Parts: sequence; structure tokens; C-alpha cells
Amino acid sequence: MTHARGERSALCDLFDRLGPDAPTLCEGWTTYDLAAHLVLRERRPDALPGIALKPLAGHTASVQERLKARHPYPELVGLVRRPGGVYGMLPFLDEAVNTLELFVHHEDVRRAQPSWEPRALPDSLERLFWKRVSAGGRLMLRRSPVGVVLHRLGGGVALGGPQIGPKVEVTGSAGELLLFCFGRQAHAAVELRGDPDAIARLRDAKLGL
Repeated sequence: MTHARGERSALCDLFDRLGPDAPTLCEGWTTYDLAAHLVLRERRPDALPGIALKPLAGHTASVQERLKARHPYPELVGLVRRPGGVYGMLPFLDEAVNTLELFVHHEDVRRAQPSWEPRALPDSLERLFWKRVSAGGRLMLRRSPVGVVLHRLGGGVALGGPQIGPKVEVTGSAGELLLFCFGRQAHAAVELRGDPDAIARLRDAKLGL
């Protein structure tokens, strides 16, 4: 099983266990909303641009609500469980494109529940995450108001944010650094060192793609 398939399966098992009304880390979204988002992402390419482009966000939100209206929650989870669109036909593309997305959203659900704990991830997944963070950290941290130095436990350094002015040192496993860079600062198990004001500004920044 690929990493993308493993995260997809585990997320859907969690969706089934929690039901449609459980909270997530995606502001204002329940598990029902997140399941609809994932179906939209793979099966409604016409609505994809609105995920990133505000002028088109209204259409995307409308499509997401219609998906909820047309599909009971168990049906939507069933659609998430089976890779849709081109990803269903090309498993290698599912692995390349969806591993990070599914991991982050799996953690969005896990970490919105009480008494969550960080998972021990396979070394191969940690290596993949560090490869993506070290290559894409500058993009994910482009809106950071302060410089960021990412330190991977076990070795590895990556930079992001402005290179002039105060810097914050962020240390953690590759998976936790990925979540931090994806805008889940409050729920990433990382250590931050630096000027307290710079740390506070980084914690409140809107990070991610």
C-alpha cells in the first residue's frame, strides 16, 4: 500500500468512527465538510480554482454544499475512500500529489479531538516529508512575518520567511514541521526558540500553500 492509500484509508476509518458532526482544525468545518472538500478536490475540477483564488471561492463553497446535500455522510466517506478522477486511474499520481494533503487532513481530524498524541511515522514517510519541506519551505513560509529556520530532528536545516530581521528556530520531526508549515502552528509538536515577539507573530501568521 502506498503512503497516500494508507493515509486515505486511516482518515476514512476515522471519519466513520467519529460521524459527520465532529470538529476539525479547518476553521468552521466539521468532518462532513472536510469529506465534501476532499470529494470536490478529486471529482469536481471545475470547483478547484476557488480553493486558492478568492474571487472563485463562492462557486467552490456552493459546490461543496451541494455535495453534502446530494450525498449522505457515509456516501461521501465512501467516495473519499476510493481515489477519484485521474488519481483513481494513475496510482503513482495519487501518491505524488495526495500524500501530503491526506496526511495533513488526517491530522486535522485527529488533532481536533481530545487527548490526541503525535503519531510515530514510518521512516520512509518522514524522509518524504522532509524532502517536501526542505524543497518547498520557502513557498509555504512566504507569508511569515519573520525569518524561520527549520531544524529536523535527526538532521537537516531549511530556511523560510524574510532573511533580514529576527529569526525563529523551529525544531521537530519532519511530519511536525510539515504541519507547522501548512499553517497548523498551534497543533504542531515543535519547539520554537527566538525573540518572544517574533515567536508570537509566527504563531499567528497565515502559513501554507
